Amino acid sequence: MSSARTNSGGATATVHTRTDPHLGRFALRPVDPAGDAELLHTWVTDPKSAFWLMQEASLTDVEREFMNIAASEHHDAYLGLHEGEPRFLMERYDPAHVELKGLYEAQTGDVGMHFLCAPTNTPLHGFTLAVITTVMDMLFADPDTRRVVVEPDVRNTAVHALNEAVGFRIERTIAKPEKDAYLSMCTREQFEDARKALETREAGGTRENPGETKNR
Repeated sequence: MSSARTNSGGATATVHTRTDPHLGRFALRPVDPAGDAELLHTWVTDPKSAFWLMQEASLTDVEREFMNIAASEHHDAYLGLHEGEPRFLMERYDPAHVELKGLYEAQTGDVGMHFLCAPTNTPLHGFTLAVITTVMDMLFADPDTRRVVVEPDVRNTAVHALNEAVGFRIERTIAKPEKDAYLSMCTREQFEDARKALETREAGGTRENPGETKNR
């Protein structure tokens, strides 16, 4: 899988940046399995991150998980920064080989993703929408990406609203070993149309704030 806008500088080099008009600078860099494991462990085991499905994971489990992702040719993990501070996690995967293998008819240019916002008791208005917009911006910065595919838990109603806000459409319900999920897809054109619609509403004085949650 290729990375768009990759800069030189080693394993933790920034691979993508986006400036949100309200919340400032967002960036993504590859996860360092050893260096980031302790932080990520606190995120994925927090009760607010139940849909990430790692509530009982040990620190060793988390480090091993991200080492396996780093070693995979079909899966990548990125730490998301907001104004230079770690604030979210994003995974990109090839759905023909990971997560959705055999569960749908993959097409050339399909890319899967998960994202998780760091649990907080003081959320910023519109933060998760800015995060998912940044994630989608990164994925479509790769010219080979034609469609983003996700499979959120059917119970995760907040993330369904977020997905819809950036252009996703639910195709159908699928049964995975760990959950029932809504197979949802977003083309490059659907994302651009949704982003323009959001910008138009914000220009009219309405700031969107769909679900404040995470995707899995």
